[in-house]
Amino acid sequence: MGLYDQSCCVITLCFMFLVLNNPQFSYSMSSCTSQKFTNNKLYEHCNDLPHLNCYIHWTYNSKNSLLNLAFVATPTNPNGWIAWGINPTGTGMVGTQAMIAFKNLNDTIVVKTFKLNSYKSIVPGELIMYRVANMEAMYSNKMMVIFASVELPKDVKELNQVWQVGSSVLNGTFPGIHDFQPENLNSKGKLDLMKGQSVSNAHHEDSMVKNRNIHGILNVVSWGILFPIGIMIARYLRTFVDPVWFYVHVTCQVSSYIIGVSGWATGLKLGSQSKGIVYTSHRDFGIALFCLATLQVFALFLRPKKDHKYRFYWNMYHHGVGYGVLVLGIINVFKGLEILQPGRKWKLAYIIFLSIIGGIALILEAITWIIVLKKKPGKSNNKLYDGQNGRQQQPLTS
Repeated sequence: MGLYDQSCCVITLCFMFLVLNNPQFSYSMSSCTSQKFTNNKLYEHCNDLPHLNCYIHWTYNSKNSLLNLAFVATPTNPNGWIAWGINPTGTGMVGTQAMIAFKNLNDTIVVKTFKLNSYKSIVPGELIMYRVANMEAMYSNKMMVIFASVELPKDVKELNQVWQVGSSVLNGTFPGIHDFQPENLNSKGKLDLMKGQSVSNAHHEDSMVKNRNIHGILNVVSWGILFPIGIMIARYLRTFVDPVWFYVHVTCQVSSYIIGVSGWATGLKLGSQSKGIVYTSHRDFGIALFCLATLQVFALFLRPKKDHKYRFYWNMYHHGVGYGVLVLGIINVFKGLEILQPGRKWKLAYIIFLSIIGGIALILEAITWIIVLKKKPGKSNNKLYDGQNGRQQQPLTS
């Protein structure tokens, strides 16, 4: 072995020694039981939290209601943050009193307490319900750890715990917004202080994911697929099969509305399951879409006869509202896809679908105009037709 090879081996062994004998913390991503704190911090229990690759080590002293803990997590990037907190009033993020660790402008790991009054109101300061002591944080091997002692109210047997990770810190002093993926939204559960267990809300989480998927599928099928096809039927099919087009059009749009109402109902259910989580623009577009679609359904019952003097105004109303629903529906489908993020292939598939029906619409538009122009009598043609038997009549003369 040459001198170069010997030097490489020495450097490698030194590096491994430093990693394995970190003075603060050694870890394994597989389980919390393999994580050791070498700064004389020992805990009776540890739990692998079900989301975001997070872990909690803890000891609860029932005599003085003191919870000593170490929360271990990997921030989304090295300049991100981690958080652990207790929600005294609910099971979600809103209302949580949390400890958040991050790197400040001096590149030092700090941990501060925050009150999460809402998704738009995160207030730094001392916690109201709990007294926290011995807070410190560290960063090692791409993982952050929060150490703390929390004084709990007397006779508490379980806690609603919430945890989270983020990717950015604003001006080195304030945690930026985290992702809204299912993993982030479901990072909550109960900490059973008597049994030493962390219990997840698995049934609730499965129900939310199921309802999100149902909500998305119903609305894509309704406003994103059936409604545009129904408009194309009304505009182009009447030229070829009249009056069959009318019944096909009505069937398509009423089906779209029924499916859309079902999707709207699942959206309301999702809102009740995830209080505090609000997608403002998606919600506002959805409300406007539902109102316009309801007006469009009423148009079916208000439809005057062709020779009625108000038929012109009804046509303006019907066509205007219809195209409004079309535009809002497509926009809100894309907003929903951004929220669900089901995979790039689904968004691409919907874009391809829109491109195909758009191309078909252009072709049918051209064909329709050709047929209409051919049927239109020329300016020099002063012959009249009775429209029933096609018999030619001479124009009346004075």
